[in-house]
Amino acid sequence: MRKAEDILALKGVKPTAVRLNLLEFLLEQDKALSLKEMEIGLLHMDRSSIFRSLKSFEEYKLIHSINDGTGMTKYAVCAEGCNCELEDLHYHFYCTSCEKTFCLMDHPIPSIILPKNFKMTDANMVIKGLCDQCNK
Repeated sequence: MRKAEDILALKGVKPTAVRLNLLEFLLEQDKALSLKEMEIGLLHMDRSSIFRSLKSFEEYKLIHSINDGTGMTKYAVCAEGCNCELEDLHYHFYCTSCEKTFCLMDHPIPSIILPKNFKMTDANMVIKGLCDQCNK
């Protein structure tokens, strides 16, 4: 696993204590998290510090946000080499039982041919069902 300090340095982000702690926390997760879930997991940090760091991370393309249809934006660390370009987009899976959202990094969103003068700027593909743990 990549270290938080190395990732911040690679992306040119100043390594403050809040950013390091938040990124380390996100790297430990196996699912995407909402701001509320981060607040619960990082009791020593206030909501505004977490939110500001998340916005910086998005700006520097360390994380991506996910709209999984729950009404709460979720966040996940980008894969190594990701630049948050259209070719980096991938499917997400939302478990309707445990309510976790997972990045399916090995399943890129296929490119589609759009009508003339249409330009894709984003795509959000969410598959809903039961994750491996809930399907047992």
